[in-house]
Amino acid sequence: MIRILNIETSSKNCSVSIGIDGKTEVLCEEISPDYKHSEYLHTFVQWALEGAELSLKDLHAVCVSAGPGSYTGLRIGTASAKGFCFGCDIPLIALNSLRVLSESHFHQEYEIIVPLMDARRMEVYTAVFDAQGKTLEETQAHILNENSFEKYRGQKILFVGNAVEKTEKFFTENSFGFTDSVFKFAEPSAEDMSYLSFQKFQNQDFEDTAYFDPLYLKEWK
Repeated sequence: MIRILNIETSSKNCSVSIGIDGKTEVLCEEISPDYKHSEYLHTFVQWALEGAELSLKDLHAVCVSAGPGSYTGLRIGTASAKGFCFGCDIPLIALNSLRVLSESHFHQEYEIIVPLMDARRMEVYTAVFDAQGKTLEETQAHILNENSFEKYRGQKILFVGNAVEKTEKFFTENSFGFTDSVFKFAEPSAEDMSYLSFQKFQNQDFEDTAYFDPLYLKEWK
């Protein structure tokens, strides 16, 4: 059995799971408006391991959210993941946070999935996937405008993430015609990392633990 610790801290959701052979066995998470990841993360890791009746030495890898997302959250998650990997001499796996956010919505009734994470003001972190999870547009920082996602209008679109409210409001106020689309609030969760991290483990798709940095997209100030 392949046992992987998954850590997702790219948003206000501090989320930890234990995945065994690609299935989530234990999940500990809490959405904190004040980004208290530094207070919660190691406690959640401990609870998740206890819930799975495992110790750190039983893990085969650690998987962390690579971003985009909160600078502070990503730094905390990455530092912790690296510490566990170095301490246990196990590999580091990284997953795109937008892919994690979209994972549970593939193979449903939607033709297009557009994850949206808040990047402040009228900017969002986004990507575009088709119903099977194929990437149609790569991860980017995008300023909402009259041409946003223009090519997908008329298709069954799911907008999902923590920036859907401001995105829907922007479309509605400017009459940009996404009235048939679904807007669903969600934060990335470690529950949706287990299958993806297991796939990467099987493919030996590991990061260089010493030199890995999250995907910030924007310069931090």
